[in-house]
Amino acid sequence: MSADPTVLLAQTQKITPPSIEYSSLSPLLIVFVVALVGVLVDAFATRGARRVIQPVLAGGGFIAALVAVAVLHGRHAVLASGAVAIDAPTLFMQGTILVFALLSVLLVAERRLDSSGGAIVASAAITPGSKGSTAQQTSADMQTEAYPLMVFSVTGMMLFVASNNLLVMFVALEILSLPLYLLAGLARRRRLLSQEAAMKYFLLGAFSSAFFLYGVAFAYGFAGSVELGKVADAVGTVGKNDLYLYLSLGLLAVGLFFKIGAAPFHSWTPDVYQGSPTPVTAFMAAGTKVAAFGALLRVFYVAFGGLRWDWRPVLWTVAILTMVVGAVLALTQRDIKRMLAYSAVAHAGFLLVGLAGTNTDGLRGSMFYLVTYGFTTIAAFAVVSLVRTSDGEASDLSQWRGLGRTSPLLAGTFSFLLLALAGIPLTSGFTGKFAVFQAAIEGDATPLVVVALVCSAIAAFFYVRVIVLMFFSEPLAEGPVVVTRPTLTFATVGIGTVATLVLGVAPQPLLDLANTAATSGFVR
Repeated sequence: MSADPTVLLAQTQKITPPSIEYSSLSPLLIVFVVALVGVLVDAFATRGARRVIQPVLAGGGFIAALVAVAVLHGRHAVLASGAVAIDAPTLFMQGTILVFALLSVLLVAERRLDSSGGAIVASAAITPGSKGSTAQQTSADMQTEAYPLMVFSVTGMMLFVASNNLLVMFVALEILSLPLYLLAGLARRRRLLSQEAAMKYFLLGAFSSAFFLYGVAFAYGFAGSVELGKVADAVGTVGKNDLYLYLSLGLLAVGLFFKIGAAPFHSWTPDVYQGSPTPVTAFMAAGTKVAAFGALLRVFYVAFGGLRWDWRPVLWTVAILTMVVGAVLALTQRDIKRMLAYSAVAHAGFLLVGLAGTNTDGLRGSMFYLVTYGFTTIAAFAVVSLVRTSDGEASDLSQWRGLGRTSPLLAGTFSFLLLALAGIPLTSGFTGKFAVFQAAIEGDATPLVVVALVCSAIAAFFYVRVIVLMFFSEPLAEGPVVVTRPTLTFATVGIGTVATLVLGVAPQPLLDLANTAATSGFVR
């Protein structure tokens, strides 16, 4: 009697399931579960209940995940069969992402900006220009799916910075990106501009994802694995597959440079920042930059650290091009959000200066800079959402004329934030730039710092131009109004401004925390 082939197959192929420490993955799991619950709330709760439940659910989930991150402090391990790494830099950046996401939820939940009660569209399915499109501008409803979309995106960001496997990193990239493509098209006003932004972001994002995935394939062809540690081990035995190695490095870098908005892969940034709802723009400007730089640091420091003398010249070139393009093109902008978008491009270049240091100080400075920039830029976009005309936000710079005379407190706050972005002393922008420039100098990248200082001087001009326009120009006869009721937006502006001031005057506690994380280093 012949044996059953199914039994023989089961005996010869025993699959050992991976051991997963769910407690170490608790921040990720909390945010993911909150996203799923948010989908269920949108499916079954009433319209009025959804608008109350969703922001509370998202904000509560981010706070719970932040507590879980704090509990994991000091954890240093590779989990899920090498797919996820939990270490000090990962926890630092996950905590940063959660704080920025919490502030962004406050902006999205704001209902007192105008008669419509929010920046998110009432119904995204309504065709722009139709009668329904005009009516929805004053509707009290909103597309509450924005909240679970944000939470899913945060899940992807947290997994992105923790990925120890290039394939998992690609999945995380898609999880963080796809919700952002949708969120970019949910602006209540200027619907065509918003949908154009979403389409451009989606198409260009798809190209960048393809580059990244090709890079993953070449990494596997070279090392026989997509785990970062095994790729690093293979780099030490460079042989006949050198072409695969350098193709992998280049293609992965293209995908990551796109996400941080580095030149010449920055073309999506001004259009998407301008067309997206301002709360979503703030979320992207802060959260996505932290996530993308976290992944970039892990790939370059862990997987390709042995090739630093090969990728360093390329990094110098991209950093210089990014700083110059961001600073120079910002000078020509007449739209406040596009100006801040090119400012974000320039700041991506400053961050790359820290990465060029290729040392522990570079990692510390980059993480500190990400925190300082995030708080300042979220507060700046929150201020932009408060200055309004009958058509929505006063986005044209000419509409900001004389704002310092009609609303001195708001104009003064915005001026302080702009000076922080310029890197003026006693602001977080100065301490952040000092940290990355010092790391670059110690890493023998002094010429790069000289270029960065010149670009900082150029950037200071367009920041000061806005300040001069607000305080030294006559107000327009029918100028914009400053909304005085939005409590949540004021809270966001206050938190961001205070953080900008405190991190400029007393940055040492955060610097010590970043230094501890950088010294501990990435786990392999």
